[in-house]
Amino acid sequence: MSDILDSQGMFDAAAGLPEQVDAAVKVATAAGNLPSRNEIESVVVLGMGGSGVAGDLCAAIAGPFMPVPVLIQKGYAPPQFVNDSTLVFAVSFSGNTEETIEAASMAAMAGGHMVVVSRGGQLGDLAAGWGGTHIPIPDDIPQPRAGLGALSVPLLIVLEKVGLFPGATQWVGDAVDQLRARRDQLIKDGNDAQELALRIGRDLPLIYGGGSLGGVAAMRWKTQFNENAKVAAFWNSLPELTHNEICGWGQNGDVTRQVFRLITLRHDHEHPQIARRFELVAGAMDEVVDAIDEVWAEGEGALAQLLDLIMMGDFVSLYLAAQEGIDPGPVPILDEIKAALREEA
Repeated sequence: MSDILDSQGMFDAAAGLPEQVDAAVKVATAAGNLPSRNEIESVVVLGMGGSGVAGDLCAAIAGPFMPVPVLIQKGYAPPQFVNDSTLVFAVSFSGNTEETIEAASMAAMAGGHMVVVSRGGQLGDLAAGWGGTHIPIPDDIPQPRAGLGALSVPLLIVLEKVGLFPGATQWVGDAVDQLRARRDQLIKDGNDAQELALRIGRDLPLIYGGGSLGGVAAMRWKTQFNENAKVAAFWNSLPELTHNEICGWGQNGDVTRQVFRLITLRHDHEHPQIARRFELVAGAMDEVVDAIDEVWAEGEGALAQLLDLIMMGDFVSLYLAAQEGIDPGPVPILDEIKAALREEA
């Protein structure tokens, strides 16, 4: 892949996800100054963009098994219910995300037990003053979206240490095994991700996933197409889309079949009725999209299958960028928006 335009090493970062996840376990296991189980009645995750996905992953994987609710908040303010019985994760790759800083500061003032996951930055500095915990992420990760393992795994391990998500370490270990197996496939010429990128070509990807697990994977695929390949992409999840969006594909098939390719993300943890709904959706949309591709997760356990789908999507988006001659790393429009906001402030 030496002839690929990749100024920030995004392919290497994607291939390094298994080692990144493994290292994140060790860093998070060493974290101290955490509350006890009987002190916590709710969990809130604050974060935006590539960092905010860590919260979505946490809610999809740990949420169904936790004895307390977990809420993901993306914006400038935490939920009003945050108090001294709330465990608050503030996740920011740089530590300088303005929305997360403001929301975390308000949460700390409300008495939340603060855990900051960041490279450092302002949030890293604030953590000590809040009496909270700072879990650092490595300096060699080129972009927030390339740091999913370092950003998300600490949340699962901290929840295990607090007593809210027993067994997280084993789940992560199984995920690392699957990621290594998948990575070894995806770096070979003619692999499944490369072939899917070729089929996508100039189509706009429409990604559907099943349940919360598939929904997180679909959202991740969508944003990776946006940032890595610089193409418009769209996502939704079943069963919700079979109550609304499916109606929107009925009238303009002569246009949509020239523009969209449907990619369905499947896993072993789907409700039986969701599996049936996938069949019905495929039948309804067969004539209104260019083609339908189905991607199945592999691995032992929900986390392994979610991260397996995520790695596959990361590589599809990177191969799509490569075949179009696009550098996947830089995201100039995002930098321009941040700079403009700083000037106005």
